[in-house]
Amino acid sequence: MDTNSNQARRVVIGITAHVDAGKTTLAEAMLYRTGQLRKLGRVDHGSAAMDSHLLERERGITIFSSQAELPLGNLEVTLLDTPGHVDFSAEMERTLSVLDYAILVISGADGVQAHTRTLWRLLKLYRIPTFLFVTKMDFGRCGRGQMMEHLRHELGEGCVDFTPADRERRMEQLATCREDALEAYLDGGEVPDALVRQLVGRRLVFPCWFGSGLKLEGIDEFLEGLARYVEPPVYPETFSARVFKISHDPQGKRLTHLKVTGGTLRVRDAVSYAGHQEKAAQLRIYSGGRFRAVDQVPAGGVCAVQGLTATCGGQGLGAEESGVRPVLEPVMRYRVALPPDCDSRTLLPQLRQLEEEDPQLRFTSHGGEIHVSLMGRIQAEILKSLVSERFGVEIELDRGRVLYKETIDGPVEGVGHFEPLRHYAEVHLLLEPLPQGGGVVTAVANGKRELLRITIDPEAVDPDDVEMLQDMVVAAANEALRKADAEQAASMSKLTGGLNLGGLF
Repeated sequence: MDTNSNQARRVVIGITAHVDAGKTTLAEAMLYRTGQLRKLGRVDHGSAAMDSHLLERERGITIFSSQAELPLGNLEVTLLDTPGHVDFSAEMERTLSVLDYAILVISGADGVQAHTRTLWRLLKLYRIPTFLFVTKMDFGRCGRGQMMEHLRHELGEGCVDFTPADRERRMEQLATCREDALEAYLDGGEVPDALVRQLVGRRLVFPCWFGSGLKLEGIDEFLEGLARYVEPPVYPETFSARVFKISHDPQGKRLTHLKVTGGTLRVRDAVSYAGHQEKAAQLRIYSGGRFRAVDQVPAGGVCAVQGLTATCGGQGLGAEESGVRPVLEPVMRYRVALPPDCDSRTLLPQLRQLEEEDPQLRFTSHGGEIHVSLMGRIQAEILKSLVSERFGVEIELDRGRVLYKETIDGPVEGVGHFEPLRHYAEVHLLLEPLPQGGGVVTAVANGKRELLRITIDPEAVDPDDVEMLQDMVVAAANEALRKADAEQAASMSKLTGGLNLGGLF
């Protein structure tokens, strides 16, 4: 039986954006205005509370998801800050699996950008109700009205201006979202808050606010709106939880970051998952880089658990089912160059620790060499820094190769018209398939229907694997041809009744 009796009004809200849109600055402003920070941190000064890792402060970008507590009226909010850079989008996507609501931050200077559209599609896929905050309006060249037109054009008609100054227009737009909203508006001239919360929760309405995180403009109105239109979930009494992240603290202790989705998790409780049963040795509530140990975490709470040794991102604990396979996958593959005094067999188990923390990092070993799949150049640079920091090994990566997985079967042309806030552009893109093999694979056969050799372009695969792959393909293809000939001979024998019709076959 579902109940809310054992819990306060708890909700988990994630904040996400295109890189450099002002996401972390907005998070800092929200924490400051709710009294969680005594001093407003700045990303460009390396003082943002949510970017606690040294690499984040050096680069001025969010690399790892982080957690903070945010009191919001009678709500207990867990705010999860996620990376904005596309190279760390897998970290962001894993966090989506535990969100009740999301805040999509858009730069008033740049509008909806490429990665913003990716985020929008992921939020739709995970069915997460979303609030929009347009920051950096002090740097933008257009006003609120023009920006709203831009949002509705790029993201959909469900984007509605919720600033107090435009109440009448807001009510008119809300009334068009559903029949009962129209009836309420016609009867009383407004759409009740309870109905608005339903529209938001079902992703029919995406409330929009405007301001500046750095200058604290529009922050109070935005916080009031969140408190007004967020509806906390109702959780079951049976214990369940979902894992969204694995990390290791400075002492090397393994931490499982999860959201409790039912019941209560207590210290020393036995946790069942995937054939394992282990005790929760410690429960931590993080705020930026700091944490406090607690005795229990109720449903709706987010914590880090010490003592679970085999958990992984997306996994369900207790009565919770495991999540769906992530959409975003690595697109690059690099060879890891090790120092002369470093043995790959010794380093690989250590690298598995990083793979555990970020499943998008995929390490493989062949012929004494280590290869890694990841998203791009920035993630590659961060990987080198982490290996140096964590294991004291200075690695290098080669120039990388794109992991080709699909191809097109015919010519296709795409035309895009782009109207950002300060520019206009029209792009024509023509894609045409190459011949079979595309020049990547060349095959030579003889008159006896035997494959003599193939040649694989070294740029398409790891050069060290070319010879082996060529031999394997030749052997497999010839074996397939021999089986086909044998099956054909057997079929013809049945048709001829075993007669010897020499010269025909």
